[in-house]
Amino acid sequence: MAKISDLSDELLLSKLEFYFSDGSESACLRDFIAKNLPLHKAPIIESLRFCSFFGSLQPKDLKSWVRIAVSRCVRELSISLHDTKAAVSLPSSLYTCKSLVTLKLYGKKVLLDVPRTVFLPSLKTLQLERLRYSDEDSLRLLLSYCPVLEDLSIVREDYDNLRALVVIVPSLQRLSLEIPGNCSSDGYVIVTPSLKYFKVVDYRESMSYLIEQMPELEEADIVVLQYPEKLLESVTFFKRLSIRVIFNTYTETVYRDGIVFNRLENLKLCICNGDWSKLLIQFLKDSPNLRVLNLLVDDYPSSLGDYEPVRWKNNKSSVPKCLLESLETFEFAGYIGTPEERDFLSYIFKHARCLKSSSILSRPERYHGI
Repeated sequence: MAKISDLSDELLLSKLEFYFSDGSESACLRDFIAKNLPLHKAPIIESLRFCSFFGSLQPKDLKSWVRIAVSRCVRELSISLHDTKAAVSLPSSLYTCKSLVTLKLYGKKVLLDVPRTVFLPSLKTLQLERLRYSDEDSLRLLLSYCPVLEDLSIVREDYDNLRALVVIVPSLQRLSLEIPGNCSSDGYVIVTPSLKYFKVVDYRESMSYLIEQMPELEEADIVVLQYPEKLLESVTFFKRLSIRVIFNTYTETVYRDGIVFNRLENLKLCICNGDWSKLLIQFLKDSPNLRVLNLLVDDYPSSLGDYEPVRWKNNKSSVPKCLLESLETFEFAGYIGTPEERDFLSYIFKHARCLKSSSILSRPERYHGI
């Protein structure tokens, strides 16, 4: 049988993927990699991916192969571990790999244990999904020494050992955070002045934010259970906003009076309560250049017993500027024909002078990507 070392350079693969599952096939694959990966002649490995299930990949083997990949100037590395008895820390050499551009780590059996010598000068994309962290400082330390990082995605695990989430990355352009309801109630600190896209999905019932302004922000995608006020007030520069909120108390507000979204052109608004019109009129008044409005009213009943809906039919307040001057596209999903909904539609069609297209979707068709 020919070995990798016997093949010509033209036949060597620069992209390698290995999937481990239970059984004898995994043992054969493990032996094959152990014998041949050290003999691989390619000066650069463009992409290397390990995915392991059912206890089929030994930690010592993984560490050895990662060291080899680093020595071959790997550019993209993906590791997914779901099956080992204990969480596995990766070799310290990984955290000083000069060639690494993309790093993706998945699974609660991956332990992020970052050495003090960490420095990843070429890393631009980092994905961390449902990991374990060696201590509170691991994530902050890693991010501090990625000077050209542009794309960061963090998905936390229920009851993980990370408390406050600190992201201070001047070069970052895309940030995606997903936080389940059973994570620590500590908030997060975000300092990302170059950010262009920001997504946060936070299912906790209480949290705090310390977010510096993002003057370059183009798009925000926000899903929160409650109290989005501080979050929204820190990201007012976006052109496109998708937001899904659930009000739990009558006194809740999305943002305080005086905040104006001058750059907002495209709004996707999903409200999971019957109390939707108060928030909608607030956005319309504070978005003078809005061009596209996608509204989804979900079918949760109102939890605010004394809520008084907006009186669209006899509304004597000034008409929002966006209706008179800029709104071109309007879509209403989740329509069931309540008097409030009918009055709202009459109000829109009466005052939206620039409207070019509109659609009304009944409740069975409401879920369509908002």
